[in-house]
Amino acid sequence: MFGWLWSLIVGAIIGAIAGAITNRGASMGWIANILAGLIGSWLGQSLLGSWGPSLAGMALVPSILGAIILVLIVSAVVGSRHK
Repeated sequence: MFGWLWSLIVGAIIGAIAGAITNRGASMGWIANILAGLIGSWLGQSLLGSWGPSLAGMALVPSILGAIILVLIVSAVVGSRHK
């Protein structure tokens, strides 16, 4: 029943970790963290597979790596628009 809530929480944590690793987390809000975590989880598991420990159906290591890739791509696109 609360599976979606657990997925949002884990997605937010994954997004926050990716933002902290890339030093771009300060500008991201909690909605952006959730989106980065969920989309990054899908991206990472699509590219790298589902291996390692998992929470809420998300393999943590590929999910964090996917979220890092996503945050770097989005920040590069947004950064290039402001120049």
